[in-house]
Amino acid sequence: MLLCATTAQAFDARLETTAGDDLKAQIKAASAVLEAADTDVTAPEEIIAAVQSDYRNLIGALYREGYYGPSISIRVDGQEGAAMSLISLPSSIQNVVISVTPGPRFVFGTARIAPLAPGTELPEGFVSGEVAHSNLIADASDAAIDSWRAASHAKAELADQSIVADHRDETLDAELTIDPGPAVTFGELHFAGKTTVRDDRLRRIANLPTGSDYSPEKLALVTKRLQKTGTFRSITLREAAELNSDNSLDITATLVDEKTRRLGFGAELSSLEGGTLSAYWMHRNITDNADRLRFEGEVAGLGSTTGVDATLSASYRRPATVTRKTTLVLGATIEHLDEPDYLSDSGQFTLGFEVETSPNSTFSAGLGYRYSEVEDDLGSRSFSHVILPIDGSRDTRDNALNPTSGSYFEAEILPFIGVGDSASGTRLFADGRAYRAFGGDDRFTLAARLQLGSIVWADYTEVPPDMLFFSGGGGTVRGQPYQSLGVDLGGGDETGGASFLGFSGELRTKVKGNISVVGFYDLGGIGTSALPGEDAEWHAGAGLGLRYNTGFGPIRFDLAGPVSGDTGDGVQIYIGIGQAF
Repeated sequence: MLLCATTAQAFDARLETTAGDDLKAQIKAASAVLEAADTDVTAPEEIIAAVQSDYRNLIGALYREGYYGPSISIRVDGQEGAAMSLISLPSSIQNVVISVTPGPRFVFGTARIAPLAPGTELPEGFVSGEVAHSNLIADASDAAIDSWRAASHAKAELADQSIVADHRDETLDAELTIDPGPAVTFGELHFAGKTTVRDDRLRRIANLPTGSDYSPEKLALVTKRLQKTGTFRSITLREAAELNSDNSLDITATLVDEKTRRLGFGAELSSLEGGTLSAYWMHRNITDNADRLRFEGEVAGLGSTTGVDATLSASYRRPATVTRKTTLVLGATIEHLDEPDYLSDSGQFTLGFEVETSPNSTFSAGLGYRYSEVEDDLGSRSFSHVILPIDGSRDTRDNALNPTSGSYFEAEILPFIGVGDSASGTRLFADGRAYRAFGGDDRFTLAARLQLGSIVWADYTEVPPDMLFFSGGGGTVRGQPYQSLGVDLGGGDETGGASFLGFSGELRTKVKGNISVVGFYDLGGIGTSALPGEDAEWHAGAGLGLRYNTGFGPIRFDLAGPVSGDTGDGVQIYIGIGQAF
């Protein structure tokens, strides 16, 4: 007996159409048959399933572009695919021919939707005389409903629609009727799911404004407050199907607790600054109050010529303490810094409160004590201060690790009151960043960063050096050695400056898939006066970088060298996770 085995052959698929290049490309992208041919599908049942779905796929693609009188034929080995049965299939399929005649392109004759809430912005193309893209009808309906919901009409819905294509005039009439329903207020917040946090604590943290006008923005803020605790793996808010008799709307939050404990690690590498290893251990919901205890440790400067730094810190956060929008924050840090211009050992303890001032903004203030012992070119000294840290931030970035739009701003004010012989003053620092994507598919992203720092009401020679300003390295000027720019005291002695002005600009370009390239320029200046940029010494660096985007953020590789200044030469390498800023 002779046994012969044959391998199934991939089928041929061809598109025949009178469509222009742009429309033809969209037809190809919508076709399941062409995709099956490209991926070497051979099973007849899969091919016929793709053929029969393509009638709907191709009509949808043509409607989206305003073609409402198309002619579509898909022939499988000479037989029309729509007439073929999935029960009685041929043993093999050799070729499929897709024939598409788009017909004329329609425009809107009537494009009307009513009633509309004040300030509703409909899609730009949903007007008489414009190309009748089918998706504009759905977009107009969504925009109208969203505007009514934003105006407290939570149950707004599409009540009726009339969509008629006139093939004689090549027009599409679309008339939509919206039922806004009654104005709605927030009702009660209920909880479901698997969580050990008490309901009274959950209500206090979520802070749903029961009795106030319904708002999707306020509802999103409830989710954000719960997310911010870090206690929950899953948070789902569901609106009740029916209104209460007083037109209030109950909300059910379904919560699932995250794992109680978490351990994490991190690493960065710079050719001059050396390696940095970090780790943290966190205990969530430690007292069933959605509170959090976290310990962090970091060792930096491994393998560098600048010395090894070590930091150990602990923090405790308890949301909705004192007020519903206030988070209690306790923090303690001990730190050893072996920097190019000084050696410092310090300890700090703070008690403070963080307040939610808007959906994207926070403000914090506290009281603490800080002690440090330092050795630098000014001698061996000790400092003892009562500190009052004040911090405010606003974050509208679309992604913290890989932003393409929005902005970030943070300002820090640190009054320090000397105890004993230590001087008193205030440290100011601000960090602003902005992002804008442009080009086809947002291929390019322009990113800019401005940093300002100042010491006021104290001479820089009387301030702990780790509170002064230096420039150079990954956080300020790439391509220049780490903290290489400070204040020259003469005789080879240096210390940090009383002010800092820094600028960074990047152009990020997507190349292919998850790969991007970056060109960047950094500038930094250190001065002896409190006004940033006044009487400052400057240096700059520039370079190129490579990014590989992962699910948790881009892996960053930067190569940089000095452009101006006399603080360094040669090329520096920086490796880490996330964009540089």
